[in-house]
Amino acid sequence: MTPAPTEQPNGVLLVDKDPGFTSHNAVALCRRILQTKKVGHCGTLDPMATGMLIVVIGKATKMQDMLMCEDKVYTATMKLGIETNSQDADGEVVAEKPTDSLTEQDIRAAFEHFAGEFDQVPPMYSAVKINGVPCYKLARKGKEVERKARHVKVLDYEITRIDLSAAEVDFTVHCSKGFYVRTYAHDIGQHLGCGAHLTALRRIRSGHFDISQAIDVPTLKSASREELLAKLLSTEEVLAARNA
Repeated sequence: MTPAPTEQPNGVLLVDKDPGFTSHNAVALCRRILQTKKVGHCGTLDPMATGMLIVVIGKATKMQDMLMCEDKVYTATMKLGIETNSQDADGEVVAEKPTDSLTEQDIRAAFEHFAGEFDQVPPMYSAVKINGVPCYKLARKGKEVERKARHVKVLDYEITRIDLSAAEVDFTVHCSKGFYVRTYAHDIGQHLGCGAHLTALRRIRSGHFDISQAIDVPTLKSASREELLAKLLSTEEVLAARNA
């Protein structure tokens, strides 16, 4: 049996998550490679989503709440005219409506309606807990329960593509903690009267950390303990980045 390492790892690892690779997968992999149990992450990404996942290890787990509270930036694509029960492409279609009458001006006005601060109701397919039970577990049983609205903020957004013939919109959104981009797309669709769901989502920034700083999943999977230790940001480096 391999003896346990004497050096206990501490720090933050920035991972560029692949679609289908879950936040839980990343934590489990880091635990195995680094041979430590004290590993967590800052903000779950949906299975379909890609991009920045912050993994905290050892003493850095104390920074988890602080890092989760920071704002985030996403790029995304939404499909107009089709609603799903999960508000993204992983769900089942529950409604379809025509989009023929929509104009670019309509779409831009809908995005502007959801700029700044507003209340957002978390989706049923989410980790939000009702009486200790995650909503997604209830949703899988076909149950719909009331969720409390959250006060959220869109600090900035940009529409990067509108394709009326395909009923698709690409956008970037800079938002506060606890923000569901799926619900943002769903609510914009409701405001337009045609419905919508998210077909792509990528987190490109979390707090002061950019996706260009993250390691990809193949690199993570093939890394040795020593290689992964070398990729960790120290707590001092993280605090310095926040205060820069």
